[in-house]
Amino acid sequence: MKFTKMHGCGNDYVYVNCFEETVQNPSAVSVYVSDRHFGVGADGMILICPSEIADFRMVMYNADGSEGSMCGNGIRCVAKYVYDHGMTDQTRISIETKSGIKHLELTIKDGKVSLVKVNMGAPVLKPEQIPVLSDGDRMVNEPMTVLGKEYRVTCVSMGNPHAVVFVDDTKTFPVEKLGPHFENHKWFPDRINTEFVQIISRSEANMRVWERGSGETWACGTGTCASVVASVLNGYTDDRVLVHLLGGDLQIFYDRRADTVWMTGPATTVFDGEIDVGFLQK
Repeated sequence: MKFTKMHGCGNDYVYVNCFEETVQNPSAVSVYVSDRHFGVGADGMILICPSEIADFRMVMYNADGSEGSMCGNGIRCVAKYVYDHGMTDQTRISIETKSGIKHLELTIKDGKVSLVKVNMGAPVLKPEQIPVLSDGDRMVNEPMTVLGKEYRVTCVSMGNPHAVVFVDDTKTFPVEKLGPHFENHKWFPDRINTEFVQIISRSEANMRVWERGSGETWACGTGTCASVVASVLNGYTDDRVLVHLLGGDLQIFYDRRADTVWMTGPATTVFDGEIDVGFLQK
């Protein structure tokens, strides 16, 4: 199987061009290629496929083999892949995902994509649609007990479910210890991605993320969008926020009039390769 390793702010995936490749048993293949000791090493695998309703279709799998609905960093890399490989010459494209069609604007430098702006759509705040178990019409700054300590949680879906927790210092916060307990908390029937956010100013924040199925990653596009929505809802920031992640920066604009979130960030190709996954597809 031919593949391309790419990352958006350090959130890395193995990308497979399914216009040319056929991947059987993609869940098992994702587990294998994601392993950082015995495989390629990644947060998961993303398949670039034909679409009947958009220019392209993105299918993503996490490192544990579970299928995800949407990946903000991943979709930017899909856009870079299809343009850089001559699969389109358009700088405005549409990509079908499990959470709907996303529209992207590409910035070209020296014939290659350098930045991608993505219309991430409207944030979902209704608990039953995220999903989160709650009797209210939204979950904003609600108390939740994890390992005997109370945290304030704001829940948002941006195609994936997110729980946003505001902390004093992301550098010292025990993400690896607490992340699994948030992910598997009884309030979240489909598990949850958890963002730990430190507010720097009205227009700037730090963020670390624990992704369901992958653990702590260097970035999460949908999670960054959810964090800015949560920051605005709690009155901590304005609607344009530069978010510093372990792997780089993302610029988020929450257009409240249109109820739409825009994400702008880089996409990077690491290397091309080929790996034998035939034994997983029999």
